[in-house]
Amino acid sequence: MRSGLIRIAVCLSTIAFAVVLSMPSAFAAPKTESVTGQVGDSMCGLKHEMDGSAAECTRACIKQGSKYALIQGEKVYTLETKDAAALSELDKLAGANATVKGTVTGTTIAVTSVAPAK
Repeated sequence: MRSGLIRIAVCLSTIAFAVVLSMPSAFAAPKTESVTGQVGDSMCGLKHEMDGSAAECTRACIKQGSKYALIQGEKVYTLETKDAAALSELDKLAGANATVKGTVTGTTIAVTSVAPAK
């Protein structure tokens, strides 16, 4: 009886160890990525509804509470940051292409830096 319990315990330990080894990305630190696209806002996304330039529309939407976004083709990434320097750079680059570095989770980027696209 005791050897049967030991075998079960060894089997369960082996299975648990195999499961942990098969999921290394769950324990890995988030990776910083660079994404290049046009600076816009999450309210308008791909299509600016206001009259005027894309930059003017983006700035007006940001003042109304929208978040900055990075538009890359058909994909719209919402940009999350409270960093004053990054927010200032996003304001300068509204309507223009920029490269944003940060951690991408789905369609959200936790911004670490913003620079004009090369």
